[in-house]
Amino acid sequence: MSQNQQQELSVPKNNRRVYLLIGFVLLTAAGAAIYHFKSTDQQGDAQKEANAGNKGSGGRGRHDEEQAAAVSVESATVVDFPIYLNGLGTVTALRTVTVRPRVEGELVKVAFTEGQTVKAGDLLAEIDPRPFQIQLQQTQGQLLRDEALLKNAEIDRERYQTLLEQDSISAQQTKTQEAQVRQYVGTVEMDKAQVNNARLQLTYARVTAPISGRVGLRQVDQGNIVRASDPNGLVVITQLQPISVVFTLPEDKIQSVIQRWRQNQAVAVTAYDRAGKTKLAEGKLLAIDNQIDATTGTLKFKAQFDNSALTLFANQFVNVQMHLDTLQKVTQVASAAIQNDTQGAFVYVVKENKAQVRRITLGPVDAERAVVLTGLAPDETVVVEGFDDLSDGGLVDVVIKDGQPVAAKPDPNPKPEGQFQKRNRRS
Repeated sequence: MSQNQQQELSVPKNNRRVYLLIGFVLLTAAGAAIYHFKSTDQQGDAQKEANAGNKGSGGRGRHDEEQAAAVSVESATVVDFPIYLNGLGTVTALRTVTVRPRVEGELVKVAFTEGQTVKAGDLLAEIDPRPFQIQLQQTQGQLLRDEALLKNAEIDRERYQTLLEQDSISAQQTKTQEAQVRQYVGTVEMDKAQVNNARLQLTYARVTAPISGRVGLRQVDQGNIVRASDPNGLVVITQLQPISVVFTLPEDKIQSVIQRWRQNQAVAVTAYDRAGKTKLAEGKLLAIDNQIDATTGTLKFKAQFDNSALTLFANQFVNVQMHLDTLQKVTQVASAAIQNDTQGAFVYVVKENKAQVRRITLGPVDAERAVVLTGLAPDETVVVEGFDDLSDGGLVDVVIKDGQPVAAKPDPNPKPEGQFQKRNRRS
């Protein structure tokens, strides 16, 4: 094949490549144009929906609604504020006695009921008294015999003295008789002591309550041999009225208590249950310990309670609330309203549906209420819940005020029910 023929065949082939390249460029441009027109339509629809939303809300934009934070508010009040110190304590009986027998013998009677309240001197149990009665009889017989010997010796002494005056016997014999009389006197006194001891042992056969209080569970049953050396005894009696509570306070809070204690002012103390919600008893401060525990940095206090309702038991764990003073007519808010940052304490004050940061000076604070010394006026509204989306000058939507729900404002442009149903059918 000649060279001219080869050139004629290659020309159409190059043209086909050019045509393919031009077609690819045209297709790409067409696709880009279609994508641009679709994006423009979607943006126009979104703008229309936004305008419609603005018109339906009475001119208020959706962006503004998202900025309004839903909050709960409360009004600051002026009331008397009591100041308390709180501590943890343990109920301690003023007296606890383990009743043990003083003599050995068979337990023939148990005269108490477990859990019974007894008075001092009440009969609790009886030990077989017969051995002690026999011992008493023996000592009484010994006393009678020695008293007879003493009387006989006294008669002989009087006779010897008469004979001595008549110079019928020696003086030595008279003195010997006088010594004999004194010996019998000593013997009689010993016999009397033995009689008293036997009577005492007989009284010990009746076991009585040494103090008033409540008896616990019986440690020994009837029919057992009991001894004074038994470790558990017969029963334990615990005094419940009155009763005391030993509790601790941190060393940085005790100065106010000590100052009032030195002024001989009564300090009221209230005992609550383990959860700190149910009041158990009311009493007063009884004593203060003389040293601070170096390991815990606390000082021990003791309070006494009448416990008339028998709500306190020995070794019971309680929460103690000590009343120190009462501030008269002070401004207070809920403790939840207090916020803190690097500059100190502040609250959010709500005015005209906007939140304003207000710096305050705090007074005493407890678990629920806080005293505001400066920076807040009575009846001003502060936020107590909903701080997450809250900012200084931000819009707020009050949903709860002073614990009561706030009614929602009606929609100024409500949609007819027919249009709503028609739109749902279209969707």
